[in-house]
Amino acid sequence: MKYVHSKTGKFDKALAILLTALMVAGLASAAKADVVSDWNAIAVQAAVTAARQGGSGTLDVATVHAAIYDAVQNIEEDYETYYVDIPGASGSPIAAAAKAAHDVLVNRFPAQAATFDTAYANYLIVNGLPTNDPGVTVGAKVAAAIIASRACDGSFPSAAEPFIGGTGIGQWRPTPPANSAMNPGPWQGVVAPFTLTRPSQFRSPPPPKLTSKQYAIDYNEVKSLGALNSSTRTAAQTDQAHFYAGNFLVMMNALVRQLSDSQVQSVSESSRLFALTSMSQADAIITVWNDKAHYNFWRPITAIQNGHLDGNSRTTGDPTWTSLIASPAYPDYSSGANGLTSSTMRALENYFGNDEIKFSITTTNTGPTTQDTRSFTSFSAAAQEVVDARIYLGIHFRFADEASRTIGYKVADHVFRNYFQQVKADGR
Repeated sequence: MKYVHSKTGKFDKALAILLTALMVAGLASAAKADVVSDWNAIAVQAAVTAARQGGSGTLDVATVHAAIYDAVQNIEEDYETYYVDIPGASGSPIAAAAKAAHDVLVNRFPAQAATFDTAYANYLIVNGLPTNDPGVTVGAKVAAAIIASRACDGSFPSAAEPFIGGTGIGQWRPTPPANSAMNPGPWQGVVAPFTLTRPSQFRSPPPPKLTSKQYAIDYNEVKSLGALNSSTRTAAQTDQAHFYAGNFLVMMNALVRQLSDSQVQSVSESSRLFALTSMSQADAIITVWNDKAHYNFWRPITAIQNGHLDGNSRTTGDPTWTSLIASPAYPDYSSGANGLTSSTMRALENYFGNDEIKFSITTTNTGPTTQDTRSFTSFSAAAQEVVDARIYLGIHFRFADEASRTIGYKVADHVFRNYFQQVKADGR
């Protein structure tokens, strides 16, 4: 197979060697279109290797892309920088992006430093770049500034009091079978956002009251369709559920790489695309966790097993009820998977200026799904599938999924309106 960078036009056997090395290290599975896409794959795999939980890997990936974007734009000057300005920056944007990504990753995942060092050294060789290319200095300066800006953002605290919710009616508490404390804990909902003014800027309105008709409707829906041995969930719905029981950080970033590789024509543009998507993802996840900690709403399994206590005559409890898969260890309202998905989908729609684009999503779930890939003709259709799937899994009420979809859309729209704008002709 020949390996060609579609945006540089370069072909080199060294590229095949690098990608082979990355595949052996578990960092890539196919040739990528450019430096931004390549290092996105490396960053996502780093988060997986570090076992980041509950969407927290979005914080790492967004930090990497903040650095990549500013490194590229200080040289290309097509779009306004995010945080760092370096007057007179010059050199290869490829070298700048690779160095920026490398340095941020080493900072955030020091245990994987040797892997990043090897990938970076090989990357310069692949692209015929000397280690003293001026772009390397640009990337190092940008990375240092971005790292400093996130140094006290509240992410991944070394020590945090375990959060186990409450035992009141409607309150989240650890769920079976693991009965684990909230992980990640409430800290993820108070991390300094990348683009928002505060974590609660787009906080959802309260969930329906337990005694309301809407609560009963959504309760009875998930009780029926999300049960482990549901007699109403169809085979197609079960398959859809299992498909979306994978790692959303991996799935959504693979989608962005797919579209970048096929639709985007320059490193400058791809740096902007990944900045838009990754920061939308991260700020949506921060907002979702702010919801979770603020409302501390119980999961369907707890609600249904205690349905006789909710004060709603339209609901009937079942102490033996269990969901299709085990609930993640954090409150129901709102949904992390939907926040990550919807922010990605709206960021892509905003970037391309069109909801109707053909693409596919590949699952990471190796469980009982009958298909590895699902195809779509619109971003909104994919977002809707995830809303429904998390109900079929029995782990979310519909109102939690829909609230989170709204969060993702609002955050992505905010990012698109306020950041990464094109530089005007007069340079202002």
